[in-house]
Amino acid sequence: MITRLFIFLFKIRGWKIVGTVPPDIKKAVVIAAPHTSNWDFVYALAVFRQLKLKMRYLIKKEVNFFPLSILLKNTGAIPVERSKKHNLTDQIVSLFQAHDEIFIAIPAEGTRKKVEKVKSGFYYAALKSGVPVLPGYLDFKKKEGGFGDPIWFTGNKEEDMQKIRNFYAGKTGKYPEKFNLEAFKID
Repeated sequence: MITRLFIFLFKIRGWKIVGTVPPDIKKAVVIAAPHTSNWDFVYALAVFRQLKLKMRYLIKKEVNFFPLSILLKNTGAIPVERSKKHNLTDQIVSLFQAHDEIFIAIPAEGTRKKVEKVKSGFYYAALKSGVPVLPGYLDFKKKEGGFGDPIWFTGNKEEDMQKIRNFYAGKTGKYPEKFNLEAFKID
């Protein structure tokens, strides 16, 4: 029900979908970037639902409480433990192993604030799971959202991150000053 409202807002505000997920891709880590606003969630969910993708996303377990938990579950939330002793990357790998078809959206920046370096979990989760990364995006300047071509990480961090930077170059978040393209680097 709530996603119908999100789709309505997406359409009435003049947004369009560009790019989709190739039909042969059944599992992927979806990078959600630029992530600069709470509107990212609304419009991203509208894109996923219009494309009939069963998208899942990670949320910290602390926000998974009644009655919010009902909304979160219905929109694809997966509550996770983010502490060091509960390795989040391993939790994501387990999800990929347990499902024949699953797309997990991860905001690589980890926050809506400007960062100097993205979180590396999306990178290692894709590598360890043997799944591609789908660069998902919302471009507020062009009013479009969608996906780029799948990227299969090779383990060469610099080359892999350069592919990501190339894709996101020119994409504009709601608050452009909060998106740092050069933050896509893995040590």
